[in-house]
Amino acid sequence: MPTFEAYEGQVPAWCPGCGNFQILSSLKQALVELDIEPWEVLLVSGIGQSGKLPHYMKCHTFNGLHGRTLPVATATRLANDALHVIAVAGDGDCYGEGGNHFIHAIRRNPNVTLLVHNNQIYGLTKGQASPTSDQGTRSKVQPFGSLSEPMNPLALAISLDCSFVARGFAGDPEYLKDLMKAAISHKGFALLDVLQPCVTFNKVNTFKWYRDRVYKLEEEYGPSDRLKAFERALEWGERIPNGIFFKNNRKTLEELVPMIQEKTLVRQKFSPEETKRELEKFY
Repeated sequence: MPTFEAYEGQVPAWCPGCGNFQILSSLKQALVELDIEPWEVLLVSGIGQSGKLPHYMKCHTFNGLHGRTLPVATATRLANDALHVIAVAGDGDCYGEGGNHFIHAIRRNPNVTLLVHNNQIYGLTKGQASPTSDQGTRSKVQPFGSLSEPMNPLALAISLDCSFVARGFAGDPEYLKDLMKAAISHKGFALLDVLQPCVTFNKVNTFKWYRDRVYKLEEEYGPSDRLKAFERALEWGERIPNGIFFKNNRKTLEELVPMIQEKTLVRQKFSPEETKRELEKFY
């Protein structure tokens, strides 16, 4: 069984008090408790403070372009469906630049876990309003406040019949770890949106602000009812629910691709001549 130390990477360079520290710690602990070895994991990230997380882990990593986390994660699963592929993104990275990829990853349903560090601002580029920022949020480039209503990623995901939809809070790392374990263990595309306070640029949505509002979905709540899940996803403000909102048993992308049913793609023999013949058909 792997140890917590087996996943130790570089020393984190986040701001002191950043919610990313709890996300990092919870993820390491989740993988240890699931008995997943570092060599069995691929972390894919884009650009942003969230994108640094793979640097602080010891496992396979791929650090790509802003908003392009999910195409790489999907391609990796098709090439090597033996890996546990975890995509790491921020609210701007995933819901802004990567919004189109987010929508179509839900449609395709690859067996990928998506962890979104949602601090409701662009942290790396000094605090501009992001897709999840509240309307009226002011920054140096939004002096009159954000003119757009905030995006609701959970409601969007549920409306698209996402295979697994959950929300956690960095200020409750034990519960966050349990949600990560559930997301990683789920077969299909799993979204875990994590409320992650930015102590430097977001002075509104602080740890205290969230602690006064977040609560866990009731034990009797059943995540199989899509309409009820959508209704709970719309709840935001004085009360903010956390937990597993929705999940289903849709076929995964990997199950629908004929070429990888018998053997993982990277284990299959490669024939340059046959590949050349196939490519010539397109000339």
